[in-house]
Amino acid sequence: MVKIAVNGALGRMGSRILNLAYQSRDFQIVGVFEHAENEHLGKSMALLLGLTELSKLKLSAVSSKALKGCQVLIDFSSPPGTRKCLEAALRSKTAMVIGTTGLGPDGEEAIRRASKRLPLLFSPNMSIGANFLFELARTAAARLKAGYDIEIIEAHHRLKKDAPSGTAKKIAEVIAKEKGWDLDKVARFGRQGVTGERANEEIGIHAVRAGDIVGDHTVLLSGAGESIEITHRAHSRDAFARGALAAAAFLAGRPKGLYDMQDVLK
Repeated sequence: MVKIAVNGALGRMGSRILNLAYQSRDFQIVGVFEHAENEHLGKSMALLLGLTELSKLKLSAVSSKALKGCQVLIDFSSPPGTRKCLEAALRSKTAMVIGTTGLGPDGEEAIRRASKRLPLLFSPNMSIGANFLFELARTAAARLKAGYDIEIIEAHHRLKKDAPSGTAKKIAEVIAKEKGWDLDKVARFGRQGVTGERANEEIGIHAVRAGDIVGDHTVLLSGAGESIEITHRAHSRDAFARGALAAAAFLAGRPKGLYDMQDVLK
């Protein structure tokens, strides 16, 4: 049984992770965290999420002391929240699964530095299916050598704060690496005005924000007379939550280093 804690416990993802872990015999929930200003700090999880057997487990802010006895901390919060988790995990020597997006270059560099001292798993998308999409995109980029224009379209709910999604960026990175392209030079984030003809070495990346869309990602490869679309569509956040728990089970007991969901799939 893996002892886990969740940061962002009352969020859309954190609450689903907790509910699925609560129903599983493979995990023991030993910590639940939110930011220090959260109005519900100190309240029990039985009251907050209806997890009746966790009545003695109280919501708190993350700290190295609160991580005592925890094997893996799962973080789905915000860039500042992830920073605080990294600091606490380093002090307590706790492994971390990080699903927070929008971290930026500085945040990702902080993760790389921490992984030299801790086992960390970082992925912009914890869904098993979405990670298979990365492999399909890589294969398509390798097999379709020339004559196919590549566009990535992602759609999420209206409350998502960062764009394009971390998953869309990862797809673009996978394709660019396979093609031998510099992503900073070939990425086109939407188009407006007189853009001229499309370059051969170009990856279009487009973001849609509407309603309560959980997460859709499509890779479009279009050539003369035909198009290929590879799509992953999340029907609920449980797909990401199950992946995060699989990542936690994988990470428990691993040596220090930086892992991703591809390692889990292997």
